[in-house]
Amino acid sequence: MSTQAIHADDHLLSGDDVAPAIHVSTTFSYSKEPAELVTAKDQDLKTLDRHVYSRETAPNTTRLESILSALLHGHAVTYSSGLSAVHAAYVYLNPKRVAIGGGYHGCHGVLDLHTKLTGLKQLPLDCSAEELGEGDVIHLESPLNPTGEAYNIAAYAEKAHSRGAYLFVDSTFGPPGLQDPFLHGADVVMHSGTKYLGGHSDMLCGVLAVQRKEWHRGLLGERTNLGNVLGSFEGWLGVRSLRTLELRVQRQSKNTDALVAWLEGLLHPEAAGSSANADATSSSGNSKIVRDVVEKVAHASLQHKDKDWLEKQMPNGYGPVFAIWMKSENLAKSLPGKLQYFPHATSLGGVESLIEWRAMTDSTVERTLVRVSVGVENWEDLRDDLMNGFKALHS
Repeated sequence: MSTQAIHADDHLLSGDDVAPAIHVSTTFSYSKEPAELVTAKDQDLKTLDRHVYSRETAPNTTRLESILSALLHGHAVTYSSGLSAVHAAYVYLNPKRVAIGGGYHGCHGVLDLHTKLTGLKQLPLDCSAEELGEGDVIHLESPLNPTGEAYNIAAYAEKAHSRGAYLFVDSTFGPPGLQDPFLHGADVVMHSGTKYLGGHSDMLCGVLAVQRKEWHRGLLGERTNLGNVLGSFEGWLGVRSLRTLELRVQRQSKNTDALVAWLEGLLHPEAAGSSANADATSSSGNSKIVRDVVEKVAHASLQHKDKDWLEKQMPNGYGPVFAIWMKSENLAKSLPGKLQYFPHATSLGGVESLIEWRAMTDSTVERTLVRVSVGVENWEDLRDDLMNGFKALHS
């Protein structure tokens, strides 16, 4: 994967630059040869061998899409944000019904717009297969925002395809290297590239990937008319970010697994056994402190009863986001202010760890929930920072 992230765009190299240049032009010269001029009617954005206008294609975004296509194992199309990608998918598929569960509130907002415009009917994720018809969509987010819990992609693919419906997977919390939804039956894969694909909290981006060539051509054509194209500078930032994607995500995932195991061990010391993570602090009374202020923790790594399918779906790690429910709303609001290495901010996926009292941006979650996005710092430093925060709340 790392080799593809660095070399999948080699065929687009021009000149002697090792690092890709930033191309800011919005328009590009036509050929001077009359025989090479093609009418708009006869053009195909997929096969066009030169750029014309940046609302269609541009050097930096084309390079980014080339790398993403290799990493996602499908034809990738970039957009100006994750939600613009979601909107584009539903404009293209135009389903009559969408089955959707919990997850990112913004996706529900996009579907509400489509309900207003087209009469789209929204169904619960666990609706019966018989309620779905041909061309309908199951919208699955896995791992889930904000808890980091995973859903069985293959099971939902089977449910959708049994009725001629499609499976749309928001895999933002399961970036390349951790999860490949196409292996388990997804028809469309979406990423908010703002998160792990960008990885530095400095770019907005959305990505759709499909394996059907006709869908890819259709999405490219409709993107030109929707106008939700990714900017050239963001395309350049995205290429820079993907070079280190595997290194970042592997570190973030391992850090998260360690933090969750440590915290779960303090909450349930009777089940922790001789775990090194739990034993490191429980002997000094930290277990009681944590149990006094923390109600529970959620993360895919704790889904022990689902290991049969989960280890196949996410063989390299379970995602770098988890949720903590505090014992009270006041504790949830207060914890972020007690921490040194976790800025209190929304979003996730950057190299820096973040924490958020989630009710500030999502009115659907419990007011005792805090979402933790784990970065690439030393995990023991993050552990000690969290423990100091719990102690400050307990005092």
